[in-house]
Amino acid sequence: MDKVNVLVIEDTLADSDALAKVLLANDYNLVGVATTYNEALTLFYENKVDIVIIDVFLNGNAEGIAFAETISIVPDKSIPFIFLTSSCDREIFDRAKLTQPFGFLLKPFNELEILYAIEMAIEKFNNQTDVFLSEERDTVITNEYLFVKKGKALKKVLIDDIVYIEVEERYCNIITEKERFVILISLTKILKTLDATKFCRTHRNHIINIEKIVEIIPTDNLIVLSGNHKAILSDKYKDLIKKIRVLK
Repeated sequence: MDKVNVLVIEDTLADSDALAKVLLANDYNLVGVATTYNEALTLFYENKVDIVIIDVFLNGNAEGIAFAETISIVPDKSIPFIFLTSSCDREIFDRAKLTQPFGFLLKPFNELEILYAIEMAIEKFNNQTDVFLSEERDTVITNEYLFVKKGKALKKVLIDDIVYIEVEERYCNIITEKERFVILISLTKILKTLDATKFCRTHRNHIINIEKIVEIIPTDNLIVLSGNHKAILSDKYKDLIKKIRVLK
């Protein structure tokens, strides 16, 4: 499981320290703090970044907006960002709005404002045709990862890290080798977002990651998975064995 990676672009030490304190206390990963446009681009391209918090003005110039304008035109680096500013200038706001930010906060900020802004930005960013939210809107699911709400923070769980999923009525237990997450979502929806070449059903209530299989024991209707996890292999789904290359 990965934490949500946050890049902060802020040239005021007191504000960057306050942001760092909030992020780290709520289990986000701070990939770095940039104080200039060039530093921001370097950190952005050298790190895996999930969301950016951007001060509109850096060293007296609107370099934060320039940074947003730059990353907005790079298709494969498109990510959500939030503006943070003490300026009440309408012209600056209108220019910033053109970059289509996912939030706009005025200083001084408080902890809840930052946390809510991050959560809403990630949800809005992922609210696309190939992405959906769970029924209680505490989980964002994409083709590559889940953002699961845990406490005050959003936890990022890579799809490839999932060992298996156990379905209980409208709930899904997402099991990785190290953690377990419970989300309110139907079997139908969770199956839609999973790669059928990697995940398959082995039982009416079990979905496994084929790449995590350690051993299959057909006579016992049992599959042993990474981390010594076990899943049921019912007769209905024993065609799974045909998908796996077996040496005889």
